[in-house]
Amino acid sequence: MGPIEILIVVITGVVCLALGGLIGLLYRKHVAEAKIGTAEQKAKELVEEGEKQAESIKKEALLSAKEEIMRQKNDMEQEIKERRSEVSRTETRLSKKEENLDRKSEQLDKKNEQLDRKLKECEAVREQISETLAEHQRTLERVSGYTAEQAKAELVANLEDEIRHEQAQRIVELEEQYRDEANEKACRIMALAIQRCAGDFVAESTISSVALPSEEMKGRIIGREGRNIQKLETLTGVELIIDDTPEVITISGFDPIRREVARLALEKLISDGRIHPTRIEEMVEKAKKDVDAAIKQAGERATFEVNIHGINPDLVRLLGRLRYRTSYGQNVLQHSVEVAILAGIMAEELGVDPVLARRAGLLHDIGKAFPYDVEGSHVQIGVNAAKKYKENRDVVHAIEAHHGDVEPQSVIAVLVQAADAISAARPGARREDMENYIKRLEKLEEIAEGFTGIEKAFAIQAGRELRVMVKPDAVHDEEMPLIARQMAEKIQEEVKYPGQIKINLIRESRATDYAK
Repeated sequence: MGPIEILIVVITGVVCLALGGLIGLLYRKHVAEAKIGTAEQKAKELVEEGEKQAESIKKEALLSAKEEIMRQKNDMEQEIKERRSEVSRTETRLSKKEENLDRKSEQLDKKNEQLDRKLKECEAVREQISETLAEHQRTLERVSGYTAEQAKAELVANLEDEIRHEQAQRIVELEEQYRDEANEKACRIMALAIQRCAGDFVAESTISSVALPSEEMKGRIIGREGRNIQKLETLTGVELIIDDTPEVITISGFDPIRREVARLALEKLISDGRIHPTRIEEMVEKAKKDVDAAIKQAGERATFEVNIHGINPDLVRLLGRLRYRTSYGQNVLQHSVEVAILAGIMAEELGVDPVLARRAGLLHDIGKAFPYDVEGSHVQIGVNAAKKYKENRDVVHAIEAHHGDVEPQSVIAVLVQAADAISAARPGARREDMENYIKRLEKLEEIAEGFTGIEKAFAIQAGRELRVMVKPDAVHDEEMPLIARQMAEKIQEEVKYPGQIKINLIRESRATDYAK
C-alpha cells in the first residue's frame, strides 16, 4: 500500500473518530435534556403538592383558632355573667347593711340623748355632794381645830411610822426564818456529805526506821572511817542514827521525800549486800527514780479516785508529792481527796457543778507540795501554781479563799472552805489532842484581850483566824493597823502554830432604840 493510500486511511480514520465523538456528544446532550425535563416536571409536581398541603394546614389552623376563640369567648361571657350575679348579690347585702346601720345610728342618737340627760343629773348630784363635803369639812375643822392639810400630814406621818415598824418586824421575822432554814439545810448537807465520805489517814512523823538482818550489818553500813554512812547522808540529805537499838537504823529528816529515798536506798543496799560509795550512789539514784514513779502514781491515783481529768501533768506530780507531806499527822494527799469528795457531794446537793467543786477541793492544798524553802504561805504558793498551769479562775479563787485570806466570792469557794474545815477538824483526823488545841485557842484570845481598848476576841476557823472587837470610843480607825501589827508580833513570839493566823480588827458604832 502506497503512502497516499495510507494517508487516506489515516484521514478517513480521523474523520470517523471525529464523527463518532460528535455523535456521542449529541446523544449525551439529548439524554441530559431529557433528564432535566423530567426533573423539572417532578419539581413542579412537588411544589404543587406542597402548596396543596400548606393550604390544607392553613385551613385547619384557621378552623382551630376560630374554635379556640369561640370557646374563650363563651368562657368569658360565662365568667362575666357569674361576676355580674356576684356583684348583684353584694349590692343586695350592702343595701341591707346600710339599712341596719341607719337603724343603729338612730338608736345611738337616742341613747346619746339619754346619756346627756343622765350626765346633767349626775353633775347636779355631784355639785350637791361637793357642797355637802365642804360643809362637813368646815364642821370637822371647826370641831378638831386642824385644817385639812394639817390633818392629812398627821395621818400620813402616823401611817409611815406604823408601816416602818411593821416592815422592821417583818424583816426580823424573815431573817430569823431564813437563817433557821439555811442552818438546817447546811447541817443536813454537811451531815450527808460526812456520812457518804470515809477516809483512812496514815500518821507520819519525822523519822523512819529500817530493820537490819544482823548487828554485823551496822558496821558495813558505817564503813571504814564512816565513809559509807557519810556518803549516804550526803547524797540523801538525812541523818542516819545508829544507836544501841538492836538490828534497827533510824532515819531522821524533816523532808519526807528525802527520808523515803534514804529508806529505799538503804533497803536496796542491805538486800544487795554490796555496800561501798559507788554502789551507794547507784542505789540512791534508783531510789530517787522509784520515789518519782511513786509520786506520779499517787497523783494519778488521786485524780482517778475523785474522777477528775485534764489536770496538767506537773500539777498531778505535785499532788503526788503531797503523799509524803503531813499536817498534824494527817496525810495531806488523803486530806485533799477527802475535801474533794466532801465538796463534790455538797455541790450535788446544792445544784452546783460537782466536777468543778471536786477539782478545787483536790487542789486546795497544792501549795504544800513545794519545798519548805519556797517563800510565802502554802495558800499563796498554791494560787501562783494554779495560775501558772492555767487552772479555772474559780479553782484559783477557791484555793486563795479556803483559809479566809480573801472573802469567798463563789459557792465553790465556800464549799471548799467548809469541806476543808470538816476534814481537818473531825475527831481522829489530826493527831493534835483536844487539850492542847483548846489551850492554843484560849491563848490566842488571851493575847488579843490583853491589849488596851479591846472589847472581845474570838478565835475561829480552828485557830486560823482571830476576830477582835475593839471599843469604838477607845480606839480610832488610824490606830487599828498598828494594834493589829503588834498583836501579830506577840502571837508569833508566844504561840506555836502551823501555817498562819489571820487577825481581823473590827470597829463599829451602834444605835439602839425600842418601839413600845
